[in-house]
Amino acid sequence: MFPTRLDSPVAYEIAKAMMDGFNRHYHLFRSESARAKQRFETADWAGQQRAQRERIEFYDLRVRECFMRLEREFKAGEQPMDIWHQVKLHYIGLLVDHLQPELAETFFNSVTTKILHRSYFQNSFIFFRPVVSTEYIENNAPEAQPTYRAYYPTLDTLTGVLQQMVLDFGLCREFEDLPRDAALVMGVIRPMFDRVKVHANLQIQVLSSLFYRNKGAYLIGKLINGFTEQPFALPILYNQAETQLRIDAVLHGDDDMHVLFGFARAYFMVDMDIPSAYVQFLRSLMPRKPRNELYNALGLAKQGKTLFYRDFLYHLRHSTDQFRIAPGIKGMVMLVFDLPSFPYVFKVIKDFYPPPKDTSREQIKGKYLLVKQHDRVGRMADTLEYSGVAFPRNRFTDELIAEIEKLAPSQLEISDRDGDGQLEVILKHVYIERRMIPLNIYLQDAFDAGGADPSNTSPAAQSARAQLEHGVIEYGNALKDLIAANIFPGDMLWKNFGITRHGKVVFYDYDEIEYITDCVFRKVPKPRCEEDELSGEVWYTVGPHDVFPETFGPFLLGNPAVREVFMKHHANLLDPAFWQKNKDRIQQGHMFDVFPYDQSKRFVVSPRQSELPESM
Repeated sequence: MFPTRLDSPVAYEIAKAMMDGFNRHYHLFRSESARAKQRFETADWAGQQRAQRERIEFYDLRVRECFMRLEREFKAGEQPMDIWHQVKLHYIGLLVDHLQPELAETFFNSVTTKILHRSYFQNSFIFFRPVVSTEYIENNAPEAQPTYRAYYPTLDTLTGVLQQMVLDFGLCREFEDLPRDAALVMGVIRPMFDRVKVHANLQIQVLSSLFYRNKGAYLIGKLINGFTEQPFALPILYNQAETQLRIDAVLHGDDDMHVLFGFARAYFMVDMDIPSAYVQFLRSLMPRKPRNELYNALGLAKQGKTLFYRDFLYHLRHSTDQFRIAPGIKGMVMLVFDLPSFPYVFKVIKDFYPPPKDTSREQIKGKYLLVKQHDRVGRMADTLEYSGVAFPRNRFTDELIAEIEKLAPSQLEISDRDGDGQLEVILKHVYIERRMIPLNIYLQDAFDAGGADPSNTSPAAQSARAQLEHGVIEYGNALKDLIAANIFPGDMLWKNFGITRHGKVVFYDYDEIEYITDCVFRKVPKPRCEEDELSGEVWYTVGPHDVFPETFGPFLLGNPAVREVFMKHHANLLDPAFWQKNKDRIQQGHMFDVFPYDQSKRFVVSPRQSELPESM
């Protein structure tokens, strides 16, 4: 029961110390995000990537600092539970008029769960649900920027308003030709008004901070006319000489925005006073995008985890299907299961791995951390990592329980941990990813529909053939984007890649991932004699980081239709010289451009900026 009086001075001091810890965290987080503007203006791309990587660690560092302070100053772990009840109530009082209350609640949970025993992780001790609304939060300080700015053009003044809208961000780099760029943007926007009445409420709303990622800055907004709202983004890049800026494209509509904010991309750097207001604005652009993924995209991954878990528990309460072993080819390292009604998969590291796998649990976790901190270039799925996750036992099939007991017994506990009479399946460590169609299944569906039979001219077969071609081309594109990010996937089999609902191929099996720069790309030596040529064994020495691209073909291109498409578009992926040349360029400090939109959307495709890895 909650106390009827707040009579403990130490409870208030603990609450205040926790709030101080959060405020320090968000100040550092926001300052680092704000410095992205200066790094963009000075074209400090290495610094931008380093800052994106280091910022991910900020949260855990601040939680650890706060925990250590509470133990040192208040012996927090020895305080009785009635004190902790009061701590939470005092903390709620400190959330009034706070500009980031939802983030502060999550920070409280993170610190508290490091102090209290697991049996106290109850609604009364942590913020199981939010207690402060994030709607209509405003910073009324005179110097504060609004969440978004509104512009009110007419069709005649729209081009000039677009120019002013860009200039209002105050970038300290000149544009190559902003009037030209505004005219190009108008060329995309103007047809939206064909046969459409211009209403009195015509306006453009634009978020007050640019969104920075890698070598680009993105202006995010929406065009409102009558009852129609059209989301858009303007990518701002450097010109070929890397001395001036230009608008590269117009991204508009639901699909473009979802790809830009996709779960397989690095987090944005955004200077946000009120993050919940940014999320609310972004949800008006992408209503189907879960809030947890938007918080992730803004670099607030811990809040994304909190919202995901709340959504997950809500879904469990309103569904009845059971967790099952995920369909597809089983992996050697990960045990994968899913809930058919929920669009995510759950991955548990197995306790042992059959030959030729030579790895460990810590090595695998290290690979997943590498991906979390790396630029994922739209080709590596983001993961949510949880410890001590509890599921209702009655939602698990017996087959799945038997599979976990057989392959990952150290990760499994079945007990009534909460003492409420309900058995739970408790997994010590689990990764959660967006569900995709495994690429091998996607291609098999095309085979089954006649896509690999050139003599079949039925509409269904033609559609299947287009599906097969798309899957193979996208697979090669994914590998080349990974090369641009200095990533070699290791296990390149089709089953380790998935197709998103937007048709993008994304890699999701990270246990063999390596940096391109750590690999040695070799040509298969010629046989020394006839015995070598006929031998089923490798007759040449192979180092631990050696890669032989010529050998990819037998594993990947057994189907003639697949081989034909692959060789037409991506034959260079079988050439060790191709890989080595791009490795050399990365080692020389070259940073490739990887665009979160199709080349066809770009206004000007310069030789430098259209180029991804060499010879593509």
